[in-house]
Amino acid sequence: MNTTTLLLFSLVAFVSIATPGPTVLLALANGSRYGLRRSVPGMFGALVSDFVLVGAVALGLGALLAASEFWFSVLKYVGAAYLAWLGIRMLRSKGGFEMPGVSGDAPPAGGRAIFMKSFLVAVTNPKGYLFCSALLPQFIDPAAPQLPQYLSIAVVFALLDFAVMFGYALAGARAAQLLRKAAARWIDRVCGGALLALAGSLLLWRRNSA
Repeated sequence: MNTTTLLLFSLVAFVSIATPGPTVLLALANGSRYGLRRSVPGMFGALVSDFVLVGAVALGLGALLAASEFWFSVLKYVGAAYLAWLGIRMLRSKGGFEMPGVSGDAPPAGGRAIFMKSFLVAVTNPKGYLFCSALLPQFIDPAAPQLPQYLSIAVVFALLDFAVMFGYALAGARAAQLLRKAAARWIDRVCGGALLALAGSLLLWRRNSA
């Protein structure tokens, strides 16, 4: 894989990552609720899921999901249920947050819980597997060793993902600092509604629509 190919992949990946989806919406909500520093474990959760995603595509899982209605449906329903659960929790939020020096009514959330939320949101989304299964092979040189190429793609994808989520979390944290509790409440509600909409669209999504 040459530098031009990697740069082209970076551009395509950045556009796809920056488009609001479950993980970036969660980063925005985490930023408003916990502050930027406390949101970092969620970014690492999504980053780990990127390596899982690219590794699964390299091993042929994307092709399996494209060929198997059963396994595609299993992953789709699990992902939709988890998104819906998170969305409902956000809609029911009272807007409390845990930024340093600010008292709120949100229950304490540890780094592990924040990490797992983002990881599970990303790793249970079948769209990611099918999208990468269709996209990544176009940037792989079949005549060259494939493992280093997939590893390069995974690193670039993860770094871009982290940068985008950092930007969303920073925006959420800044909004909460300026508007205080009302910002966290409305960001939770907007993100919760968006996650519910994404869960519904995932339920209606079919493999041949990828």
